[in-house]
Amino acid sequence: MRISVCILPDRPFPEAAPMWRRAEELGFHTAYSYDHISWGGLPDGAWYGAVPTLAAAAATTSRIRLGTLVSSSNFRHPVPLAQDVMTLDTISGGRFVLGYGAGAPDADGIVLGQGEPGRGWSLKERGGRFRESVELLDQLLTGAPEGRPRTTFHGRHFDAIDARLEPGCVQRPRVPFVLAASGPLGMRTVARYGASWAVTDDADAPRDAELTEASTWALLAHRLESLDAACEAEGRDPKSLGRTLLTGFSPLPTMRSAAAFEEVAGRCAELGFTELVVHYPRESGAFATPAHVLEEIAPAHGGGAGPA
Repeated sequence: MRISVCILPDRPFPEAAPMWRRAEELGFHTAYSYDHISWGGLPDGAWYGAVPTLAAAAATTSRIRLGTLVSSSNFRHPVPLAQDVMTLDTISGGRFVLGYGAGAPDADGIVLGQGEPGRGWSLKERGGRFRESVELLDQLLTGAPEGRPRTTFHGRHFDAIDARLEPGCVQRPRVPFVLAASGPLGMRTVARYGASWAVTDDADAPRDAELTEASTWALLAHRLESLDAACEAEGRDPKSLGRTLLTGFSPLPTMRSAAAFEEVAGRCAELGFTELVVHYPRESGAFATPAHVLEEIAPAHGGGAGPA
């Protein structure tokens, strides 16, 4: 199992740079960052843009993979996003991973006026926007049919007219997609286009749900069964699709101690997860955990399952 880390973009990069370097030194497989306009978990704190943060992280590191977890069609049009992705892949020397999802009616949507009555998107519309935007991102980043570097696309939600994306990604045919989805259409989109499926460790449970450790594991197992079914519907071998779990949202005691991490990681491996993502410890508030736990579970120190 790969062990990765997520670093929130909540401090000026000169202060954050040592965290990105330390994540690389500790041997984590990928260092991710959130891609939001604002985030409800830190409603009053500093918050910086994911794209320039990851560009700076690419210049600060040399080996660790870098990515968003996740960008979304909430406010990212596929054409400029694809250009940013291509550029980040170039700056990082082919180390970029695009985490991408449908978004949710949360802080980003509220900032953009989608929280007003009659302005928000339904779940069905979010699912449609996700599917269409992934299709367009795939075309843009892979190259139009017959290898042409320009893409024309007419969809219900997004359009691209002779969109030029040159010279393309360093990684061929394009950067890997880590796709977050839980509905039937979203799962089939993951099965068709994803290198890995991403889910939070609360398994997208309703916000008013009272999860326990037992119900969390049961819900994750159910989601994995749905993913396998989507793969079969798309004619894809389920074993060829990675499974990425972002922790820190459920009662699972992942970062309570190194021993607790090993227990959670072992259970995740049994379920079929191939990547476990922990948050870089913060001093207080969201994801505040003892800093020594990150050191103890680090692949470079013999902790965790180590990168594949």
